[in-house]
Amino acid sequence: MSILKTKIHFVNKIVKEQKMKKYYEIMYIVKPIEEDAFKEVVAKFDKLITENGGKVEKTDCWGKRRLAYEIQDLKEGLYVLVTFQAEAAAVRELDRVMKITDEVLRHMIISKD
Repeated sequence: MSILKTKIHFVNKIVKEQKMKKYYEIMYIVKPIEEDAFKEVVAKFDKLITENGGKVEKTDCWGKRRLAYEIQDLKEGLYVLVTFQAEAAAVRELDRVMKITDEVLRHMIISKD
């Protein structure tokens, strides 16, 4: 009986951990800044995800692209797409920091699940 209880407890623990972390994508546009400053901004957000218990799957820098419409009198921006796995609290913190970061023009977080 105790072996069965141990296995059930172990399986429940794995299921609970998998339910807590979901897959997300975030697309954000950074003001056209120097290459070094751009890399620092990208590293800042990747580090923020990992510090809050998330895991960055892929960071894809698309480079400078023309905006569909002007944002803050800018016609171009540096696009970044990040795929990551995290808990809801980490996503809320990432959203909060994105909103107060001056270099970020726009961002959108979506759940892939």
